[in-house]
Amino acid sequence: MARKLLRLSIYASATALAVGGGVVAALAATSPSTKAAGGLIATFAKDSDWGTGYQARYVIRNTGGSAVTGWKVAFGLPASAKLGSTWDASVTTAGGTSTAANRAYNATIPAGATAEFGFIVAGSGDPTSCTINGAPCGGGSAPTAVPTTAPTTTPPTTAPPATKPPTTIAPPTTPPTTTAPPSNGGGGDVRVAPYVDMGLLSNGSTTLAQLAASGNVKSYSLAFVTGAGCKASWFGAFDPRSGKFRDQIDALRAGGGDVRVSFGGATGVELAQACTDVKQLQAEYQAVVSAYDLKYIDLDVEGAASADAASIARRSTALAALQRANPGLKISLTLPVLPEGLTNDGLNVVRSAKNAGVDLDLVNIMAMDYGRAGQDYGDLAIQAVRSTKDQVKSIYGIGDAAAFRKVGVTPMLGKNDDNGTFDQSDAKDLLAAANRDKLGFVSFWEVNRDRNACSGALFQCTNVPQTPFEFSKIFAGFRG
Repeated sequence: MARKLLRLSIYASATALAVGGGVVAALAATSPSTKAAGGLIATFAKDSDWGTGYQARYVIRNTGGSAVTGWKVAFGLPASAKLGSTWDASVTTAGGTSTAANRAYNATIPAGATAEFGFIVAGSGDPTSCTINGAPCGGGSAPTAVPTTAPTTTPPTTAPPATKPPTTIAPPTTPPTTTAPPSNGGGGDVRVAPYVDMGLLSNGSTTLAQLAASGNVKSYSLAFVTGAGCKASWFGAFDPRSGKFRDQIDALRAGGGDVRVSFGGATGVELAQACTDVKQLQAEYQAVVSAYDLKYIDLDVEGAASADAASIARRSTALAALQRANPGLKISLTLPVLPEGLTNDGLNVVRSAKNAGVDLDLVNIMAMDYGRAGQDYGDLAIQAVRSTKDQVKSIYGIGDAAAFRKVGVTPMLGKNDDNGTFDQSDAKDLLAAANRDKLGFVSFWEVNRDRNACSGALFQCTNVPQTPFEFSKIFAGFRG
């Protein structure tokens, strides 16, 4: 949800997905190392490979004695590979060469420090050439390899992408969708359900049940299902019909928890944009609901999708039909917010759902990345909740208590992509307000960042002093 995330890497450096079973060995350099002007070198690493595509990144290191501002990495791919989603750089492609230029937030690299950008490739074949600021990247014409370990968090979702996983291009080829309503699988309390980048759990390094045991939180929001063509897909890598993660979900439910599967995010192709037929869109939602016996789904609508009138109308119509086919299914909308409330685009998404007949359970706000670094991000989150409550109250014609109950809040832990900070004292303040006002839902982006308790790339670290799962244990105190 990294809205501006991913926004959410997180959403600041891209979520390094550990899809397809872990890290793939990178290529060895084929010629003597040559440093680029200013002491910058760039090394290529694959984070995961699922046969029909892979996720990779370039790490740019300043080996000089002073800071360097401004970098461009130009790399070529073979004809068998096509560049897809990218994050933490502005990328253009011409004549078979892609050029990744720094964003404003990662333009300056201090001496000895690093920056990085990531990307998804459809097909196979590593880069065949690489230059940084016009000089060889550090290993001749071929990319320099850098050993990696499976990332423990996810890609960015907004502003720089905040922290949501990217999607690939090839549509999954798996069995047809089922239209049967879900069996009695879920049903645990999801009033507290932090987001988990499921790309980082795909290699089995940890499980939802282990996260729950460590953080005292029983339920989670699973991110993200996007569109691979007009097919639902876990971040472009796995077809939900295959039951990927079902064993983890069952184990979580056995412990009294449950899950919300979240569709959308700041990267990849939003499913309602990819599917132009309402019935097909409903069938894809149904396939996911049926695969995991879901009682709760979330639609994270941001970026271009929040302003696309056609896909907004399709989504609303499909969700209303989905709810009729699955009595009791709860649906939430997760939307960008400012301290003053939902944007006009967000309000249009809510109104569209209401007008189409969706019985909306929650309006969940992404209380992050306001662009107001230096202000108190706990106070701003509380203000955003109250402003959204007033908007929901007006749209639905309900009282304050009912409107608060229809609002959820999701801050970004630690450093936000805009350099604002949401720390432990902010979490405690927000929790106290949420309990006092009896909100319907609290969450945060993202559990792997909380687990790591580190300083570094925003997609995997909070960059505030903390112990592992400290934020999880604070939010576990929500009583609603």
